[in-house]
Amino acid sequence: MKKVLIINGPNLNLLGKRETEIYGKKTLKQIELECLEHFKDEKIELEFFQSNSESEIIDKIHISQNFDGIIINAGAFTHTSIAIHDALKIIKVPKIEVHISNIYTREEFRKKSFISPVVDGIIAGFGTNVYRVAINSLKQLKK
Repeated sequence: MKKVLIINGPNLNLLGKRETEIYGKKTLKQIELECLEHFKDEKIELEFFQSNSESEIIDKIHISQNFDGIIINAGAFTHTSIAIHDALKIIKVPKIEVHISNIYTREEFRKKSFISPVVDGIIAGFGTNVYRVAINSLKQLKK
């Protein structure tokens, strides 16, 4: 595992301000810096991408074949986007879906993920640690 793409979807740019009782007080930038620090000695290149635009996320997925793995927190698009599902299905690298909160203990509409059927694993409910757990998990997946 040398190069990992971490994609974050809508409203995740507001982490640290948005519903801190659910998502915590860390900003997305702080999470990124923690990941970079944690894996600095492992020679893993981490590229972070965040967009509130479904089309930009799909475009990023389309060019992700150059990566050894993808971690995606698609935010609300998890529950609505067949287009992101289709884009992920095409890419033949290990993929992990992450959620900071446990989506299965929240509103009914959050319990359906269009992304889960096309990824290798799902990590949810462990707060911002899900990103580090996912990076470690990607190291175990071989495709």
